[in-house]
Amino acid sequence: MITVDIDKNSGFCAGVIRAIGKAEEFLDNSDDRRLYSLGAIVHNDSELERLSGKGLVTIDKEDFDEMVSAEGEVLLIRAHGEPPQTYERADTLGFQVIDCTCPVVLKLQQRIKEAYVRQQKEGSGQIIIFGKIGHAEVLGLIGQTDGTAIVVEDVLMLEEAVEDGMIRLDVSTEVFSQTTKSPAEYKNLCARLEEKMARYNELSVERFKGRQMLSVHDTICSQVATRHERLSRFALEHDMIIFVAGKASSNGKVLCDLCKSLNIRTYHIDSPAEIKREWFRADDKVGICGATSTPKWLLEETAEHVLELNKFVPEWEETFKIL
Repeated sequence: MITVDIDKNSGFCAGVIRAIGKAEEFLDNSDDRRLYSLGAIVHNDSELERLSGKGLVTIDKEDFDEMVSAEGEVLLIRAHGEPPQTYERADTLGFQVIDCTCPVVLKLQQRIKEAYVRQQKEGSGQIIIFGKIGHAEVLGLIGQTDGTAIVVEDVLMLEEAVEDGMIRLDVSTEVFSQTTKSPAEYKNLCARLEEKMARYNELSVERFKGRQMLSVHDTICSQVATRHERLSRFALEHDMIIFVAGKASSNGKVLCDLCKSLNIRTYHIDSPAEIKREWFRADDKVGICGATSTPKWLLEETAEHVLELNKFVPEWEETFKIL
């Protein structure tokens, strides 16, 4: 008998829920006023289509930069946040701004800004951000440092940046992480940087810690960190995993890769239409889960589709149910 279990911890994070809630509140109470979103409010095509039907207009940076005037128009800043220059331009264009920057991201922006100001006063230092190059949240973080922060995506990129001299090993260094990155990867990257700095300064790691040259900040969202732990258990408890998330979702890629590392029968889909019946076995315990950008209604729709797809297999006469 096939059973389908929806991960109760999957679905929108608090920041995305807040942003979508504010967008819906405006659209439901406005009289023919458009609401512009600078970038996709969520990396999920199905949810974007739903919000577009309510009147949300998504524009990109190029559209924003080419505008001459937006007097009387309303601009939504999504949960990812934006650099200071975006707010300045929005004000110049005449936009009314609805700022939906996630409070966790906003706090991270402030911490990076404080670190940058501190280093400027001291006359030396560097800021490293563990994150995806070009990601909206990361661009907002870099903006707090006037574009001087160094972004690395993984240990290999860290190694290359050290070899190229982009990252120095002899100056005060502060490291921050994009809020949705893997806690395990962040810990590994910071440990590697610490080893390299200690060796360069001819010190043991323990003695190097006393120099306080390296400050590692815990900036991964606690909700995301907890989700990693719970999703690991969920992936191991099921015969197969269907991971629902937009292919453009950075968080989706991280979480799907986590599932695949623990359960080889993990399938990444954007929508239920991508599911194939040959993926299933007669006695599968199927787990449905998703990213922080995946709506609950889409997870439920996926579960229903799995059952509908399989109930007509002639050789499978058992019943099917959602746990």
